[in-house]
Amino acid sequence: MDGRAVLVTGAGRGIGAAVAQAFAARGDRVAVHYGRSAGPAADVLAALPSGGHLMVQADLADPAAVRRMVDGAAEGLGGLDVLVNNAGVYAARPVTEGTYEQWQEAWEHTLAVNLTAAANATWCAVRHMIPAGGGRIINVSSRGAFRGEPDHPAYAASKAGLNALGQSLARALGPHGIAVTTVAPGFVATDMAASTLAGPGGDEIRGQSPFGRVASAGEIAAAVLYLATAEAEWASGAILDLNGASYLRT
Repeated sequence: MDGRAVLVTGAGRGIGAAVAQAFAARGDRVAVHYGRSAGPAADVLAALPSGGHLMVQADLADPAAVRRMVDGAAEGLGGLDVLVNNAGVYAARPVTEGTYEQWQEAWEHTLAVNLTAAANATWCAVRHMIPAGGGRIINVSSRGAFRGEPDHPAYAASKAGLNALGQSLARALGPHGIAVTTVAPGFVATDMAASTLAGPGGDEIRGQSPFGRVASAGEIAAAVLYLATAEAEWASGAILDLNGASYLRT
């Protein structure tokens, strides 16, 4: 088959949709994952150039569903060369507000989708990549893992965990020809962020970067596309900040 076999989680909109489009544009076969909303994922699938693409569904908080998703993608695509762990949830739950039960729920769900699901998808993907001689795994993290998110502490913690997961697995999987990298975007102009960016705090968010704007989903996709190439193998273990110098870490 032509091109590589690529699975992108959370590909029904935003960064995931842009990543799926970028891989398909270079001739790769893409599995578009969605959780609950089949309609947007179907629209993304229909817009992908060339052929050989498919949709896969899974509740990422369900480990059995994650395994079915990865195995189904590999079967439908004829293998699995690239996994992009992009899907995530961003629920506000400050520590000073709400009930203890709401606090527990926010943490359990956020960690299940943002961190454990990525670990599970990676475990399953590795079973397809090692026999094939290698692959690429790219995780989508966030600048929030470094600067802190007071209203979204579970989100920030999940992304910090994702960073550590990626670096640990880069060490573990390098001998098998699998490079693991992470991108850490700041604010991105997606449908999910549109109301926030159009609201009273939009100018402040754009002003965080010296460029006076936020990223486009295409800019994040371009970085993911590069990290999936053979030439990017030596970047394994790296966490690439994509925040327009809005937050600089040491």
